[in-house]
Amino acid sequence: MFHTRRRVLILGGSGEAADLARRLAPRTEFDVVTSLAGRTHRPAAVPGRVRTGGFGGVEGLSACLDAEGVDAVVDATHPYAANISRHAAQACDALGIPRMQLWRPAWSAVEGDRWTEAASPDAAAEVVANTPVSQTGCVFLSTGARDLPVFSHLRAIRFLVRLVDAPRTPLPLARSELIVGRGPFALGSERTLFLERGVELLVSRNSGGATYPKLVAARELRIPVIMIKRPDPEAGPRVETAERAFRWLIESV
Repeated sequence: MFHTRRRVLILGGSGEAADLARRLAPRTEFDVVTSLAGRTHRPAAVPGRVRTGGFGGVEGLSACLDAEGVDAVVDATHPYAANISRHAAQACDALGIPRMQLWRPAWSAVEGDRWTEAASPDAAAEVVANTPVSQTGCVFLSTGARDLPVFSHLRAIRFLVRLVDAPRTPLPLARSELIVGRGPFALGSERTLFLERGVELLVSRNSGGATYPKLVAARELRIPVIMIKRPDPEAGPRVETAERAFRWLIESV
């Protein structure tokens, strides 16, 4: 059922989601809500209405979509938020609600990169265990907090960890240094960080987007990178930019 104002749910958690919300904010024909998982203590500001917290699986999301009379869903979650994307696909298909995935492009290795692709965080930890790191060097974990426990058995390795928020509990690593900061970070500061901390190996998820300078710094400094493969997208239509998602809503919903 369509309303005078079309109700759009943006499943957020990415810069593209915030960009889309900003584009839609002046459009009076849309009633927009951005949903955030709540894992970040101080998320970046998003215009319009914001909903925080999970839905309770497919059933909970379906009930929310139905109760709120949502006319369209844009899945602009983080590329590694596979569960909510799967739930959105199932709920929207069951209710016949149009859904668009805003799927930013993954990074690709270029000349000079020294990448090893890992299928999962556990596979990345296995590669780390078999990659020599000097006594004065460290491994930079740029994976997010949820993947840190898979590296906890590597007690002899010194890790450098950067998180958006300071964790509520100690890091699950025997030897680690924590940096708290919100990107994007400039190439010069990334290069300086790597040199000052003695980074000899970088572990990253292939998130795409604005945090690319760390990979440029690794390339310039000849630092190997273990790149964790992102989950495959759900079936259905996809766009790569907030502008294209905006045009889809304007033209199709």
